[in-house]
Amino acid sequence: MSKAYWFIFCKGDLLLQKNTDGTYTIPLSIKPPIAIKAWTHIMHVTSMDDGTEVRVFSIDAPITNRTEYEMCGLRASYYKLSRDLYLKAGKCQELIYWDHNTRYCGVCGTPMEIHTDISKRCPNCGKEIWPQLATAVIVLVHKGDEVLLVHARNFKSEFYGLIAGFVETGETLEEAVHREVREETGITITNLKYFGSQPWPYPCGLMVGFNADYIDGDIQLQRSELSRGAWFHKDNLPIISEKLSIARMILDNWLDTFNH
Repeated sequence: MSKAYWFIFCKGDLLLQKNTDGTYTIPLSIKPPIAIKAWTHIMHVTSMDDGTEVRVFSIDAPITNRTEYEMCGLRASYYKLSRDLYLKAGKCQELIYWDHNTRYCGVCGTPMEIHTDISKRCPNCGKEIWPQLATAVIVLVHKGDEVLLVHARNFKSEFYGLIAGFVETGETLEEAVHREVREETGITITNLKYFGSQPWPYPCGLMVGFNADYIDGDIQLQRSELSRGAWFHKDNLPIISEKLSIARMILDNWLDTFNH
């Protein structure tokens, strides 16, 4: 048997291993690095790019009596793990969430069984299911050297972000962007350009980013969603999103255009 990375979660927190140089990693071993129960469900996940196998399971209580380990929130792990390990941790978290929420068949109620690494099958009626993604769009709207930033009511801190929202059934990504901007701010946009996408495992999202030019309209905030919103000059921005988010990536990319 070869060594595998063990991604171990406890209610959203991830078990990290401390290295002697002060950095962090994911436990790498042949067997689970901590004691497990006979009924612990260990999931096999797609291997790392270098071929190292990946395992994931959840525990009911955090590990606090082992000095070589530390429990860490998934968001916070972005600043402690390598990019590859953080991204794999996100995938593992999504699979844990999916596994916990699909224990029974939605057709006949029979307990589901693992069929492949990313699918389940009902042993009674044959229903098959796969992890579902909640796709959302996010867009940077600018007019010259000003950018539209908003503060959502569900934000837990004072930072401002970009207009974003979930894609509705039967809607294209582009239609979703125009609708969200119109609904949340009352303005209209043009010259919509794709920026990139990002897995967002909180708990199972895919963020699709765009840039757009302002056309017209006065800001009229959707008060049920947003508490604040305004145009900000590139040299006078408020507190903005963390570097782990695609919102920050789009903003940084826009700011870079003024340096060339």
